[in-house]
Amino acid sequence: QVQLVESGGGSVQAGGSLTLSCVASAYIYSTYSMGWFRQAPGKEREGVGGISSDGRMWYADSVKGRFTISQDNAKNTLYLQMNSLKPEDTGMYYCAAKPGPLSWWSWGHHSYYNYWGQGTQVTVSS
Repeated sequence: QVQLVESGGGSVQAGGSLTLSCVASAYIYSTYSMGWFRQAPGKEREGVGGISSDGRMWYADSVKGRFTISQDNAKNTLYLQMNSLKPEDTGMYYCAAKPGPLSWWSWGHHSYYNYWGQGTQVTVSS
């Protein structure tokens, strides 16, 4: 069983930055694919970015050029660096994991992931 714990959320003004962290209970990043998702009230959970176990990465069009995924294998930690935040980035952010690789058509679909963190809230004010 893989456990994921997110942190780093908070309240910022538009244009600000936040870095989210996702710590895994074990070293999984070489064999698991990871994703960041967000969910705003009344909306479906949407993929923000994903990194496959083979190193390929994808981002949602809405965050390209502003968000960056990285990982520190020594710390079993996945990061989501978020810059130039907008009010529409507001939501609960989750990290997720699945064994094996992802593809360009699956990374953003929450049903492909087996493990989820509890989420961390991001609020961006205008």
